Amino acid sequence: MSSIQALKIILADSYALYLKTQNYHWNVTGTEFKTLHLLFEDQYQELAESIDEIAERIRILGQKVPALSDFIKLSSISNAHTDFNSVQMLKDLAKDQEIMVTNLNIGLKIVQKASDEASADLIVGRITIHEKNRWMLVSSITEA
Repeated sequence: MSSIQALKIILADSYALYLKTQNYHWNVTGTEFKTLHLLFEDQYQELAESIDEIAERIRILGQKVPALSDFIKLSSISNAHTDFNSVQMLKDLAKDQEIMVTNLNIGLKIVQKASDEASADLIVGRITIHEKNRWMLVSSITEA
């Protein structure tokens, strides 16, 4: 797999997670509504910025950015569940953050092998953010 293909997968996963997190932001309910509504908003807004950065890196490397139909094929992130309660949303997003970290680590090895240090730097930054996001989601889970 090439650096560009790895970046395309990371972009597809990021876009899918962005959409899912935004959906949960819109649909969360319960006693922790405000806290989770804001947490999800922070996370999807950060993802929106990263999506642009990843897409621009693909363009810098001379390739076109995939379209939505390609994202669906490339992504490992599942659709949002509109019937989930807040705890299920938190668990689902935490699982997806872990998927992101796993796929980013795979991508990191690929870009490092290709001596693509700029992409490696971008990916290392993304790993740090997704690890923190996962921690914040898991730390927000309260079950009776």
